Amino acid sequence: MNAERRVAYHFAVLRVVPHVHLGEFVNVGVILHARTIDFLGMEVVTDAPTLTRMVSDVDVDLLSRYLKRHEAICRGELGARPIALLPPSERFHWLCAPRSDLLQCSAIHEGLEVDPRRTLQELFAGLVRRPAMPPAPETDLA
Repeated sequence: MNAERRVAYHFAVLRVVPHVHLGEFVNVGVILHARTIDFLGMEVVTDAPTLTRMVSDVDVDLLSRYLKRHEAICRGELGARPIALLPPSERFHWLCAPRSDLLQCSAIHEGLEVDPRRTLQELFAGLVRRPAMPPAPETDLA
């Protein structure tokens, strides 16, 4: 039997909360960490036109800069120091820590998978780039 080895991972969803008092949010990214194989990855929407379509009533340029900084920290880029110089596990927890009303993380979830990079892409496709919901059917109440 040639079974592939599954690894444990944790992930969180990055959310934009344009109006905290309403409790509404829009998913804009996913962060995934698999400690045992030293993997930390992020898929996130950073381009302003797409962000504008997703959340039109925020400062999209500022939001895009925040998200790009998160990506740089996730990748461990030297220009994003000092946080980017931490080990992947510490960067993951720093990226998921609450610090903003506008940009928040979901609870941290866990799973087992063979390929965390593919899992990250699948989570992003399902949680962020999901197909638009069809319009509600019209009803005749008169």
